[in-house]
Amino acid sequence: MAVVLGIDAAWTARHASGVAVVAGEAGQWRLVTVADSYADFYRQAGLDGLEAGFDAGQLLEAAAVVAENRVDLIAADIPLAHSPIVGRRESDNAVSRLYGGRHAGTHTPSVERPGALADRMRADFMAKGYPLLVAAPAVRGLIEVYPHPALIELATAPQRLRYKVGKIGTYWKALPVVERRDRLLAEWRSIVALLDRRMAGSAALLPLPDAGAPVRVLKAYEDMLDAVVCGWIGSCVLEGKAMALGDADSAIWVPVLPAV
Repeated sequence: MAVVLGIDAAWTARHASGVAVVAGEAGQWRLVTVADSYADFYRQAGLDGLEAGFDAGQLLEAAAVVAENRVDLIAADIPLAHSPIVGRRESDNAVSRLYGGRHAGTHTPSVERPGALADRMRADFMAKGYPLLVAAPAVRGLIEVYPHPALIELATAPQRLRYKVGKIGTYWKALPVVERRDRLLAEWRSIVALLDRRMAGSAALLPLPDAGAPVRVLKAYEDMLDAVVCGWIGSCVLEGKAMALGDADSAIWVPVLPAV
């Protein structure tokens, strides 16, 4: 059984990072658990009392506890590279060439964002035996992923899905807030259903929040959803159903699904 640790990593220290664990093998994947923060993930694993923030060793230990097996691949939504990141990379440009016309180009990273957070993640996981991978995995490792193009492939959608809480005013400008939220939850429901077909347990572990929930609750759900997508991308990589877009310094992995 293979285990993927999915991380929707925040680009700044003050924001939360979603975490998910996916386990299984080709065609038989399942979502083991999902959390809206590192602290919540550690609690789920029964590792109370640990530092609440990012710690590569704690994350790997917690994932091994909940999956009852060692992590094989870490799939993180954060810019990663072998060299210092100071601006756009070939991986950013490659994704934008393929998906920019579908409104899923990448944000431009910088020295400040994600800066030291990304450097630490890469270095700390490498120290634990998980080097950054920019080609087909032959060993345990860490990969960079990006949910927007992955969801386009999952949903066979013509363009980027409308599922970000902070953009509902942009998506549906003419609608009242209540209807905007209803449409957001409908999009989430559709995404979860698609994930559940690929990974058993996704629907059970991602029950939709109430439409009237506070924004922070909705954002926490979005973080969890992105973490699960990261885990799903990792499972595609392990099955050989993903492509690495970039070069020898950095690569963003995107699923390549057979036509149905």
